[in-house]
Amino acid sequence: MIDEALQRLTDVRGRIAKAAALAGRPGEDVTLIAVSKTKAVDDIVPLIAAGARDFGENRVQEALGKWPPLLDANPDLRLHLIGQLQSNKAEDAVALADAIHSVDRPTLIAALARAMDRTGKRPACFLQVNIAEEPQKGGCPVAALPALLAEARAADLPVAGLMCVPPADLEPAPWFAFLAKLARDHGLRGLSMGMSGDYETAVKLGASHVRVGTALFGARP
Repeated sequence: MIDEALQRLTDVRGRIAKAAALAGRPGEDVTLIAVSKTKAVDDIVPLIAAGARDFGENRVQEALGKWPPLLDANPDLRLHLIGQLQSNKAEDAVALADAIHSVDRPTLIAALARAMDRTGKRPACFLQVNIAEEPQKGGCPVAALPALLAEARAADLPVAGLMCVPPADLEPAPWFAFLAKLARDHGLRGLSMGMSGDYETAVKLGASHVRVGTALFGARP
């Protein structure tokens, strides 16, 4: 399993490096997040052995069930929470994660700020934008982003950048370019965008973090 994990990791890293080179940027500027949601510890360990260091989970409860021993055994790992986050899970999220990619409303900002004050831990925060205004998706509306960002900065959240999930049935490039413009307009550098089907496009358009699951772990059931 380690050989297969290494092959997949090497392939994805190579594609990231190539896409970055085409955009005139170093591949090391891109953080590859291996999305391990729904995957068992036995599926994750080979990827850790192969050299992956950043992992992404959707749900706090699932992450709590499998990551504390892995993080204790591998202190150089970084855990990213990439799914919708309930305000009542903010303290667990702050205690466990190195980055939270789905900050999308004032109540969550307030809960995260309180949790950071209590724990003394300050994970990087990405504001999630509902880039195409899709009702079934999380994220703040584009028009609400300036106010949300002001609120996050006023609460002293460590805002690292913006995150989006573009529409599944449309070409992603325009949406990635739009998120990159929003980040530039608001003085933000981080761009969490791109998944298994479109991460190379995202890298060409400035992604700092790509969230890749299937290409690293294989198809989900």
